[in-house]
Amino acid sequence: MSRILVFSGSARTASLNVQLARVVAKSARAAGADVTLLDLADHPMPLYHGDLEAREGVPQTVRALREVFRAHDGFAIASPENNASVSALLKNTLDWLSRPADGQNGLVPFQGKVAALFAASPGALGGLRGLAHLRQILAALGVLVLSEQFALARAHEAFDDAGELKDPKQQATVNGIVRRLVEVSAKLAA
Repeated sequence: MSRILVFSGSARTASLNVQLARVVAKSARAAGADVTLLDLADHPMPLYHGDLEAREGVPQTVRALREVFRAHDGFAIASPENNASVSALLKNTLDWLSRPADGQNGLVPFQGKVAALFAASPGALGGLRGLAHLRQILAALGVLVLSEQFALARAHEAFDDAGELKDPKQQATVNGIVRRLVEVSAKLAA
């Protein structure tokens, strides 16, 4: 069984990307994956600073989160778009996670992993511009990023009261990407 880590690059409770991450997690469970739905708000960390790292080392919260990432075969990331890029929270998290810690290379949490990218935005592009940057960052860390991705435009109108996507075509697209993530991550893990 493929282990998939699903998370949003936002910590806001009412975040559209948190809502989308929940939809993705449900889809991954339906596809047969063992799913962990992660909230980055539960893993506070300081802003990455080389002098801080040299003085105090990698924070315990980061070391624990590195183990969570390492224990999964694939990632499903719902990334907000801030100024046509990834959120500061997501970038800071990836920066810290890629630092060497506990005798391990900084790329260990990312090696042999596959990722599927999702975004939700009230705008017409659905967060698409930020996904290009996220794809580049993850590829630099050695993650295989699926070519398929999903950008949910006008996301503030896309969810029903139960938090599900209203449009069956959008849900089918999410399901297809998630199935591909589960398949590819299982093959890589084998």
